[in-house]
Amino acid sequence: MAVLFTSTWPAARPVSAICACAVVLVACGGGGTGPAPAATTSAQVVSGSAPAPAVATGATTSAEVVSVSAATVASVPILTDSPNSAGFVADFLRQKQAYYGTVNINTWSYASPVYLAEADTPTTKVTYSNCQKKTYAEPGLEAQWANVPVPAFAQPANGTDAEMTIYQPSTDTLWEFWVTRLVSGQWQACWGGRLSNAHASDGTWPFPYGTTATGLPFIGGQITAEELSRGEIRHAIGISLVEAETSAIFSWPARRSDGYNPQALPNRIPEGLRFRLDPSINVDALPMSTAGKIIAKAAQKYGFVVWDKAGALSIRAQNPKSYTALGKPDPYPALFGGQPTYAVLNGFPWDRLQFLPMNYGKP
Repeated sequence: MAVLFTSTWPAARPVSAICACAVVLVACGGGGTGPAPAATTSAQVVSGSAPAPAVATGATTSAEVVSVSAATVASVPILTDSPNSAGFVADFLRQKQAYYGTVNINTWSYASPVYLAEADTPTTKVTYSNCQKKTYAEPGLEAQWANVPVPAFAQPANGTDAEMTIYQPSTDTLWEFWVTRLVSGQWQACWGGRLSNAHASDGTWPFPYGTTATGLPFIGGQITAEELSRGEIRHAIGISLVEAETSAIFSWPARRSDGYNPQALPNRIPEGLRFRLDPSINVDALPMSTAGKIIAKAAQKYGFVVWDKAGALSIRAQNPKSYTALGKPDPYPALFGGQPTYAVLNGFPWDRLQFLPMNYGKP
């Protein structure tokens, strides 16, 4: 089982990091050969805010799936931050300024809903749609989608990427879909995969499957309403950049990359690289929203992982359709204190990021 998304950040260097085995997660990237889909948990809920709904039958959270195995100990001596941490921070700040001046939290679009399939949920074939116009067949993917327990209420995300995730506890199986459509009663999608024995896996999709550019599942790196309501996120958070280092250069736990840097510009951040918020910062003293402080504290303890590219710097919250498809309300307006998604992280000290070396934590 992978240790990435629930491993805490080193308190000192060198250090023995206490890690919990977990299914890893990251998002966006169709089939390893085509363009990746755009990407999109903690602190107390403010008094008077409506709590997030309890997880209803049919919906699940990343925490339910990823934090299950017994804790393990991984000794990873870290003698220094990345040799180019300062350069990476500079490029992160450049991208933030160039693309809308913020880091967004994707919800309805470019974030995956996660649906729980019961043991008796009828199965159906999900057809491979080949939206990328490949000149070859994908029999491996078609076999993975031959019998998928798609709940009757399932709906893909809004937006062109139309992501969707299904997890079935009885078989411990996870399915992901990209560019998902229900056409004349038949489900179809353009890429994704099936991860069998999810809790016993290394937490990444076997190459070249999975929806994200890095081959990391959505379910591990999205934040959830339950986490925000609880006031604590206990895993690393997937983050998408607009520009990343060339696809030939990526860091564990990424399986692959859709980065593009034809001019070999310096300081481009590789996909898969991990970074944190300076742990010496007093997050409670920052002029941030309650939800923003929850995220900032997780960024100090668990960090971010670059898992995709997108049209703006962004992280993902589990899509509200996970709840609304079941007749529940969208939990995020209350959890975000009525703020728009692009403003929740206002006040986050992005200039105080610290990047770790390539392949940090790799077994």
